[in-house]
Amino acid sequence: MSLKHKIIIDTDPGQDDAIAILLALGSPELEVLGITAVGGNVPLLLTQTNARKICELAGRPDIKVFAGASRPLVRSLVTAENVHGKTGLNGPDLPEPTMPLQEQHAVDFIVETLMREESGTVTLCPLGPLTNIALALNREPRIGDRIKQIVLMGGGFFEGGNITPAAEFNIYVDPHACEVVLGSGIDIVMMPLDVTHKALTSASRIAAFRGLGSRVGTAAAEMLEFFERFDEEKYGTDGGPLHDPCVIAYLIKPDLFSGRRCNVEVETGSELTMGMTVVDWWGVTSRGKNATVMRDIDAAGFFALLVERLGRLS
Repeated sequence: MSLKHKIIIDTDPGQDDAIAILLALGSPELEVLGITAVGGNVPLLLTQTNARKICELAGRPDIKVFAGASRPLVRSLVTAENVHGKTGLNGPDLPEPTMPLQEQHAVDFIVETLMREESGTVTLCPLGPLTNIALALNREPRIGDRIKQIVLMGGGFFEGGNITPAAEFNIYVDPHACEVVLGSGIDIVMMPLDVTHKALTSASRIAAFRGLGSRVGTAAAEMLEFFERFDEEKYGTDGGPLHDPCVIAYLIKPDLFSGRRCNVEVETGSELTMGMTVVDWWGVTSRGKNATVMRDIDAAGFFALLVERLGRLS
């Protein structure tokens, strides 16, 4: 029996998505069954290309990458080139990938994999809008009972939003998909802005990646230097939040994080607060607890893990 933790990474790379993928590929405890791409930070054509670029950067062209939903369930796609650059991976100069994109649709891959693997052994790791996950749950409801856990980056409550005053980007892009996931009854762990905003890149932390002296380390440093400029200007911080790698770090070292079980609902009706995740942190409603919401992180331990694992890819 494999002792590795089997995961599917659902992603819209994005520099922070790229670091999350590199962390997963550098961690022997994790078995990446496949990477599914979704439209989000940039359109699908770029996210599926970027996912393959990162696999090749990591020296893992054997990883299967699948293209999924190009747009949200109900709304039009909103992208974030202003943050991530025109390609989504601005910063390093990464070559066009030579590894193939799989012909199968991402949603079919997710369903097929979950129905094939032993029940309760596969964790889904969504790093972008939840469109592919919601489509898979709608297409084959039986997978809900077979998923070990969904560990996702999205939402925010105490920190407010980062694309509107109320909403975090991933959830805002497809709030209706988030509604499907939150209502699924699956064990959910949520990494909101409340925790990711405590994981700040700094000059010394970026220098540690560059200090690896490898292609992976240099590319990571270049990605983060590009990525952080937007949030540094917005928040006035030294460094920007490193959101998506929190998902993968949690699977490797859960004790880096702390939070609590609570009810989370998402707004899908009001344009003012569209995509807001309403977290009942204090238990003031009788709504059932449907997610473990993280709020604190050992940032030093988190960055030490990142540098150590990316170092394995060199």
